[in-house]
Amino acid sequence: MAQDSEYDDVRRQIDDNLKRVYQEKVEEELPERFRNLLQQLKAKEPKSGDQQ
Repeated sequence: MAQDSEYDDVRRQIDDNLKRVYQEKVEEELPERFRNLLQQLKAKEPKSGDQQ
């Protein structure tokens, strides 16, 4: 039983750490290089109503 409790504690710690790291990444600002690439792609998109 003690092993089960330790196992649950370890799993909980892993879960908490993964959630924390994921949340930090979600909140991280997009690098400027990617923002520039997105702007370039948007500039190349046809405007609504334009035909290809």
